[in-house]
Amino acid sequence: MSKVVRARYEKGVLKLLDEVDLKEGEEVFVRLEKLEDRVKRLRKYRGMLGKASKEEIDELLLEAEFERL
Repeated sequence: MSKVVRARYEKGVLKLLDEVDLKEGEEVFVRLEKLEDRVKRLRKYRGMLGKASKEEIDELLLEAEFERL
């Protein structure tokens, strides 16, 4: 499962703002991206493949990131 979730950094801790389906103690990889950088990337690709929702573009960007691994 891969999912993009929002988080806020407060007092040295990342606090998730979205629900996640994880078991206690389960480990995950975390990639940090500032909100303003994400918005810039979304604006760059908007309209290139026709109309797409923010969620569809997020999914495509995530897919492309995993293909680079």
